[in-house]
Amino acid sequence: MGVEGVGFYEIAKNHPDRPAVLGDEPVTYGELHAEVNRLSHALGGLGLGPGGVLATVLGNRREFLTVMLAAMQSGLYLVPVSRHLTAPEIGYILADSGAKAVITESEFAGAVAGAADEAGIPAEGRISADPAEGYRSMAELCSSGSADPPAKRQMGSVMLYTSGTTGRPKGVRRPLMDFPPELLFDVMRQTLMKHLSLEPGDDEVHLVAGPLYHSAPCVHALMALSLGHAVVISAHFRPEQTLELIQRHRVTNSLMVPTMFHRMLGLPDEVRAKYDLSSLRQVFHTAAPIPPETKQRIMDWWGPVLYEYYGSTESGPVVVATPHEWLAHPGTVGRAVDGVQIKILDPEGAELPPGETGLIYASGQPGFEYHDDPDKTAASMHGDFYTPGDLGHLDADGWLYMSDRRTDLIISGGVNIYPAEIESVLLQHPAVGDAVVIGVPDEDWGQRVVALVEPAEGAEPDGDLAAELLAFCEPRLAKLKHPRRLEFRASLPRTPSGKLSRRRVREDYLGERRD
Repeated sequence: MGVEGVGFYEIAKNHPDRPAVLGDEPVTYGELHAEVNRLSHALGGLGLGPGGVLATVLGNRREFLTVMLAAMQSGLYLVPVSRHLTAPEIGYILADSGAKAVITESEFAGAVAGAADEAGIPAEGRISADPAEGYRSMAELCSSGSADPPAKRQMGSVMLYTSGTTGRPKGVRRPLMDFPPELLFDVMRQTLMKHLSLEPGDDEVHLVAGPLYHSAPCVHALMALSLGHAVVISAHFRPEQTLELIQRHRVTNSLMVPTMFHRMLGLPDEVRAKYDLSSLRQVFHTAAPIPPETKQRIMDWWGPVLYEYYGSTESGPVVVATPHEWLAHPGTVGRAVDGVQIKILDPEGAELPPGETGLIYASGQPGFEYHDDPDKTAASMHGDFYTPGDLGHLDADGWLYMSDRRTDLIISGGVNIYPAEIESVLLQHPAVGDAVVIGVPDEDWGQRVVALVEPAEGAEPDGDLAAELLAFCEPRLAKLKHPRRLEFRASLPRTPSGKLSRRRVREDYLGERRD
């Protein structure tokens, strides 16, 4: 069934009884809209007007949606901060972004208090989604005041901080537009319908499986509510619980990352067979390369529902591959969407022909800048083309294939080696729960390949398993790509979104060797 109006706010006005958030404490569009409006007025009372900056340090909970929707109609920059950061790291982002208020919860209240002190955020600008000493109650802020929309409504923007490969993270800031959010939501709705087969309707259910402070889960949740879908929020990703949520709520679409697929595939056959996943229509994935074997196994299990897109916080999606396009071009991350041109350039900026690997550049980027870092902004651009620093190649028909990040490339004996390719092979072994490949200094070869492996549940991390894994690589990888050393780890430091900083893993590994 279609919806009247465009975007969350119009749907809430026209269909207030429609389910917005499902779960133990379900909320309708009308109830959520009233909460959003009250918070918008309260934030205005704190002096947060158009162009102001509001930060969050929240887990996956309904209040994140309230804050995001209030910011989006109040002309605010919303800065979602990872709940995993330390107090100094949070303090840096609060200060760098110029946040005038921060909304958190009791679990993180201690770290955020120190960070807010460092950033100079006053007591009245410290708000908690649940009771926390030293914080104003978000529920109290939302319980008083008008439930009507603000008189002046202006589209806000999510200002995400990228982890980057060196130095401190930088905020990706876009200019604000002086028009109500419905205009932009209409453009985004048409884009989603065209490229990702997402349509408005009241029979669609979106599962939030990744952390809302990351760009893709945040934007997908916003778009789900803008299309009239119900949202299910998973506090943490757990493989079997995810299958149970899909079955219980008849989830139709979700965003996941390759690590999640791998861990669900690692469940025993009898567990996977317990759940009815036939409601799924679209499962989007991004953020990291996926082994083609993993993607094929998921589609053998779930059907042709995996939509892949490639992009970045700075660019948004620039290429898309539907399930059937990927099946026709296994391994691709997609082809350029309308209005975008993809080029592969060498280090000197010369364009490379099809089949040759170089830096991926995309045109047609929405205007952005790294907050207070014009040099970083300029370094990421080549004319009108932007690069996130990833390596890949195009085929003759314009399909893009990713290799790795430039900073993760291993050069051994003058040969380029891509860690993701080796990880892809290791991850196919049933005894491997996760794997990370890094390059470490070597006097003879420049760098040598080291694999760090997290064993699957029940696997014994011993010399026999190491030998078995190296033998598993033998027919699947050229000899020069084989790990020269393979070590086991109880766990590997991926973020909940599935991302990994190989730079950090490499530094930790070298630190262990020195110690």
